[in-house]
Amino acid sequence: MRLRAPSLMDRFHHPAQVVATGFGVAILIGTGLLLLPIASAGGGSASWTTALFTSTSSVSLTGLVLVDTAAHWSVFGEVVIAGLMQIGGLGIMTLATLFTLVVAGRLGLRARMFAQAETKTLSMSDVRRVVRNVVLFSLASEAVVASMLALRFMIGYGEPFGRAVYLGVFHAVSAFNNAGIALWPDNLMKFATDPWICLPIAAAVIVGGLGFPVVFELVRSWRHPRRWTVLARITVGVTLILLLAGTLVFLVTEWRNPRTLGQLDDSGKLLAAFFTGVMPRSGGFNSIDVAGMHPTSLLATDVLMFIGGGTAGTAGGIKVTTFGLLAFIIWAELRGEPRVNVGHRRLAESAQRQVFAITAISVGLVVISTYALLALTPHNLDRVLFEVISAFCTVGLSTGITGDATPAGQVLLAILMFVGRIGPLTLGSALALKERTRRYELPEERVIVG
Repeated sequence: MRLRAPSLMDRFHHPAQVVATGFGVAILIGTGLLLLPIASAGGGSASWTTALFTSTSSVSLTGLVLVDTAAHWSVFGEVVIAGLMQIGGLGIMTLATLFTLVVAGRLGLRARMFAQAETKTLSMSDVRRVVRNVVLFSLASEAVVASMLALRFMIGYGEPFGRAVYLGVFHAVSAFNNAGIALWPDNLMKFATDPWICLPIAAAVIVGGLGFPVVFELVRSWRHPRRWTVLARITVGVTLILLLAGTLVFLVTEWRNPRTLGQLDDSGKLLAAFFTGVMPRSGGFNSIDVAGMHPTSLLATDVLMFIGGGTAGTAGGIKVTTFGLLAFIIWAELRGEPRVNVGHRRLAESAQRQVFAITAISVGLVVISTYALLALTPHNLDRVLFEVISAFCTVGLSTGITGDATPAGQVLLAILMFVGRIGPLTLGSALALKERTRRYELPEERVIVG
């Protein structure tokens, strides 16, 4: 009997390993393409640091850049960046599953496990349907936003048809995938008071950041909120609260700031404050000067960026689900309740451990990285902490210090973007050779905490 040679997938012991490896390979391929002379606008090749950083930022859907995207990269380079953002948004395993369906017409168990790890489906039998819906919904959403933007660029700004379509598609992909990369040196500051540009982009950021499981559930049963799952209720509820709170905070703190909202009329202030409140949830676009914001606004932005968006979506951060569940866990502990209840459901202990693990790992990485970047740059704590959280939570907002950082600091930010995209727990499980199951229990002992 002939023995089958081990395939590449057989070398992985956990689906998370494939997810991490897939994103790593995509970053390396993107780096190679951006190093080609044809990718640079001025001729010659980009530096390896710029190419690696840009590729990592695009695949991880962060949006931090070292150079002016439109000035430094050629059309080929911009198309590569848009493609990397699309790959990062759909997910390596989602694309791989789609290709498997097209070629083979069916999925094996191992392929279903890998796709499940990326799409966060609750049942492996749903993978085929979820992958199809994710791809169709993503492309349809981007097409709608691209059409709206293209029309505005043609009618409102006199762009030729081809250029308007190109701008519309690029920024629709960047918005829906929460990447935040724009083709203007000041990002979207020139459109701060234009609702026909800002609102479609904000809507795309919100929808893409909700997470595909929640979006599909809302489409099915939006008229019956009582039937929503705990995931949908927490995601929608916390998202609305954060959007309202963010808008109010920026209105109050930046209303008279001449470097941000102070130079706009009242309607422009409302639009810019709402847009600025949406973007820290991982959108990454900015219509006002982030470097000109008050320290209180920077701190509020830090909090919003750290929380991020929905699970299994294009947003980063610890996720609104994690933040919402953490609040329920703390409330139950304060009340002395032995179980954590969310609505009419009891939260599993494994989910509680996950919430604490994600939060603790994320806080630890932010603190350690902030300390390291402070040693590598001459900037103060406010700006360095802002940049670290923006990188780790794959947001892309910047006070302008990324380009001034040393190569070591830029590599550190690139690593943070990669880790933030695949998630701390996914990275940890990918590095583990195998899962261990304890076959015995130790005696319990009460420990005084606090």
